[in-house]
Amino acid sequence: MKGIRIASRYAKSLLYLALEKGKLDEVYADMQLVGTTIDQSRDLELLLLSPVIKTDTKVKVLTLVFGSKIGEISNAFMTLLTNKGREGMLGEIAQSFVDQVKAHKQIVSAKLVTAAPIDAETRSTINALATKLAAGKSVELVEKVDDALIGGFILNVGDQQVDASISGEIKSLKREFEKNPYVPEI
Repeated sequence: MKGIRIASRYAKSLLYLALEKGKLDEVYADMQLVGTTIDQSRDLELLLLSPVIKTDTKVKVLTLVFGSKIGEISNAFMTLLTNKGREGMLGEIAQSFVDQVKAHKQIVSAKLVTAAPIDAETRSTINALATKLAAGKSVELVEKVDDALIGGFILNVGDQQVDASISGEIKSLKREFEKNPYVPEI
């Protein structure tokens, strides 16, 4: 719990700095890259968490990995975090920053799970449904394909879910059959 609060506070500070400098979109893209890279690289995550590796070595590694790919504000922010001993939380801070920017811009993430890839017409229909569920806010649709659904889709927008999948229908039917009041006469 303490780590989440710390990550949120650092992310909020970076958000205010990016807004002040007029570089919100640039820093947003940088933090998405940083968060994804740390999430996908176990070695980088372990390096950042290691108490044995010196601070200046960690700064050099971060500069080599991200140096030319991210902006000046993001580089300075990562150096500051490393000098303050918070480099192990860089991934959490980047994710918290992305979440806070989405909240600031009133963007809602919608997760769509389908049995097969969808076409553009279906995507626009589902995007309209997601926008309706999000009460008119902008929607960022994240798609995933899962064969276990058999057919149909599951759409999650915030705390709302639309389950129009075959597997969901089968589960619903199983529950209905378990409630069957019929008792054969002997």
